[in-house]
Amino acid sequence: MPSILQRLFGNNATIPHSIYDFKVAGLTGGTIDFSAFKGKKIMVVNTASFCGNTPQYEQLEKLYEQHKDKLVVVGFPANNFMFQEPGSNEKIASFCKTNYGVTFPMAAKVSVRGWRKNPIYQWLTEQQHNHFADSTVKWNFQKYLLDETGKLTHIFSPKTLPLSEEVLAAVKS
Repeated sequence: MPSILQRLFGNNATIPHSIYDFKVAGLTGGTIDFSAFKGKKIMVVNTASFCGNTPQYEQLEKLYEQHKDKLVVVGFPANNFMFQEPGSNEKIASFCKTNYGVTFPMAAKVSVRGWRKNPIYQWLTEQQHNHFADSTVKWNFQKYLLDETGKLTHIFSPKTLPLSEEVLAAVKS
């Protein structure tokens, strides 16, 4: 059975080889073009507004603010776990700004699991595409860290805090 990427791009089409090949819809409109992040580390995080991990938005914003010269955080709201992100893009944007002052890029709401999995998450979770490891998004706020060349280097558990020693060491390396 062909992967989601093959179905979207065609069996003979070139499946994105790099994170830099992706462009995704932004939460408040426009497009997030990952090629604009060349030379910076990229942390991709699936988010939700009504989750026990939701307070991680505050640490994600601090991480982004403290390291934005060499790191970009990109949030992907998803409603895959216990319906913890039921709102529209507009409601999610308002929630993030009002409650956590989020300024890092946020993508439009996506699916990070199952047959509707967004292509960027297909790439992030399949070793055949990311050349690092197969993974499954286990819950809200799982973090994928890519280095300055776009290579996936770390997958952090949803419970790993963005300002933990483990994450900070990976960002600073």
